[in-house]
Amino acid sequence: MAQRSGMHGGNLLLAALVAGLAVSACAPKSWVVLLPNEDGSTGRIIVSGPEGQAEVAEAGTAASLDTAVPETFDVSRGEIDTTFGDALQAQPSPPAVFRLYFELGGTQLTPESAALLQDVLNEVGARPGADLSIVGHTDTAGAAADNEALGLERAHFVRDRIIAAGLKLDRISTESHGEGNLLVPTADDVSEPRNRRVEIVVR
Repeated sequence: MAQRSGMHGGNLLLAALVAGLAVSACAPKSWVVLLPNEDGSTGRIIVSGPEGQAEVAEAGTAASLDTAVPETFDVSRGEIDTTFGDALQAQPSPPAVFRLYFELGGTQLTPESAALLQDVLNEVGARPGADLSIVGHTDTAGAAADNEALGLERAHFVRDRIIAAGLKLDRISTESHGEGNLLVPTADDVSEPRNRRVEIVVR
């Protein structure tokens, strides 16, 4: 079998690289096809054979795995679904990422983020046994040690709201980056609303 010697633009899961036996009589017996990410982008792969290699960089383009020099060809969506339907359905949903912002100096969400919290709850509810990562952040106003504690308070605030909703969770982790991971770089002792945030990843 040919070997994939390189891939760029995303990991295997997000780039949706799948391989298997083709059902079309005109196609090679074994091939890989590149599918788009959720945002429509694609990575690229290099497929190598004993006597050469081929690059695949467009969604719906495939490369043979059973030829000395890999050959590229287009694959219809219908053939992809027929050949790889079970494998595609078995893939986990991609992580959902949310960012909630806070008022200065505490754990009060901004009005916009308070409304967005319901979207977070809806997403968690749609994934029974969800795995959550919650990271609290601050701006650089105040002492670094105080901001480390405040970031954790913000993460715990969001965690407690999610738990109070009675949703089924497999794991939930909280941590604080304090002022150490700024979304908007600033000097010390600067109040920046976009840095006062909690970032939530739902898997």
